[in-house]
Amino acid sequence: MSGHSKWATIKHKKGATDAKRGKIFTRLIKEITIAAKSGGGDPDGNPRLRGAIAAAKAENMPADNIKRAIQRGTGELEGVSYEEMSYEGYGPGGVAVIIDVLTDNKNRAVSEIRHAFSKNGGNLGTEGAVSWMFTKKGVISIAKDSANEDKLMEIVLESGAEDLNDEGEHWEILCDPADFEAVTNALKAAKIPTETAEVTKIASTYTKLEGSQATAMMRLLETIEDLDDTQNLYSNFDFDEAHVAS
Repeated sequence: MSGHSKWATIKHKKGATDAKRGKIFTRLIKEITIAAKSGGGDPDGNPRLRGAIAAAKAENMPADNIKRAIQRGTGELEGVSYEEMSYEGYGPGGVAVIIDVLTDNKNRAVSEIRHAFSKNGGNLGTEGAVSWMFTKKGVISIAKDSANEDKLMEIVLESGAEDLNDEGEHWEILCDPADFEAVTNALKAAKIPTETAEVTKIASTYTKLEGSQATAMMRLLETIEDLDDTQNLYSNFDFDEAHVAS
């Protein structure tokens, strides 16, 4: 899990600025909108929307923003029409990369992603090229000084989560996506703040890179992460074991 945990930590640290926080909100709003469009505006009958709302609340998104995003999805308010798709590819050293996209311009999205790969020593692959390596999980990161291990283990057992991992500076809770809402609600009820809380994809194995390859891989992920159409980004790059060239 270390590779994913490190990327979540990097994204969290990058998200400290208002600009990055705004981008997080934009992506969450897109997800709520597309979830409401595809499955209706009632979260009780729409698991995807329920999960998107839970993720938005974990990032302290105002309730009005959530409501408007749902209304755009159901057509009660005017909004941009998004297409949903995924791209798969390989970074330096054969590292697997998956990009989930929500875009109003498919040609622009694929062009920017292909350019990011080619510029940073990777290549865009075909559908199914790397997705078999990943499993969807709810992943929640909590600062070590926010809760002790016994209290978190109690929450893990009672809320239906699968595992609690010690990741150095923070704790990491893993759960089935169906239990993500219950786990985040349990943490909120216990007044335990989260650093990150998301339903993501975790690789079955991770790839270690060194030197210029590791540097290029970091640059590739950061370039893709910063694209406006990128909704989610997954990789099996092992950040904890990477030796980046200075």
